[in-house]
Amino acid sequence: MPKVLTPAQIEQFRRDGYVHPIRIMSAEQAGELRAKLEAYEAATGGPIKGAMRQKSHLLFSWLGDLIRHDTILDAIEDLYGPDLLCWASGFFIKEPRNPAYVSWHQDATYWGLNKSDVVTAWIALSPSIAANGAMKVIPGTHRQEQIPHRDTFAKDNLLTRGQEIAVEVDESQAVTIELQPGEISLHHVLLVHGSEPNPSDLRRVGFVGRYIPTYVKQTAGERDYATLVRGTDTYHHFEPEPRPTRDLDPEFVALHEQITGQNARILYRGTGIKDFNAKP
Repeated sequence: MPKVLTPAQIEQFRRDGYVHPIRIMSAEQAGELRAKLEAYEAATGGPIKGAMRQKSHLLFSWLGDLIRHDTILDAIEDLYGPDLLCWASGFFIKEPRNPAYVSWHQDATYWGLNKSDVVTAWIALSPSIAANGAMKVIPGTHRQEQIPHRDTFAKDNLLTRGQEIAVEVDESQAVTIELQPGEISLHHVLLVHGSEPNPSDLRRVGFVGRYIPTYVKQTAGERDYATLVRGTDTYHHFEPEPRPTRDLDPEFVALHEQITGQNARILYRGTGIKDFNAKP
């Protein structure tokens, strides 16, 4: 018996590669989380950036709580069973009147994971609508398996390598994933998706968790890290990540630097780039 998703939503995910919207908290609660982010940004003099945007659940205890949110995990359990890891997390933020965009791509391209049983929970901490550059998806493209990509390292591309699909994408089939604060979408690792710049006066603040069943493993050559968020890990393919109890604990800051450095070597392999802060 599903915990959160209806049978129709589960079927939609299998058929189309995504499902939305799923409300996991009130708009007020989402606003409180956004306020915590923006308090940090105000204290440090600008938007969170670089490696701080990656694996952020190791730096801020409230993000450690967010990736373990029961409703998120219930929905993912409906798709992939009760033994779950959070392999990665991060912010996708578009400032007002900013050219930043996300090219058409598949998440799996450079991740090095051995199976496509991977789902992203895209969590809206602000409105994410067409006007401020909401994500768009091409339904059903997750059934095409891996599509060739090319690296662009384009300045305004939010992706690590500015990667984009190297074949024509039928944009007439695109669906805009609009979310209100406190809602999430789920999308498959092979689903073709992207987003346009934000020409509006509204900041778009999204946070993502990347979830895998415990049987998935890293194949890119390095021992990887992940957080057990539900159930039991009998495979031990990943080094376990501890849970922060306070924000920016020095031990966790050092661990975060180590882990994101290793993640960067996986994602940037073959490019000569060594860490997220060195992206062109």
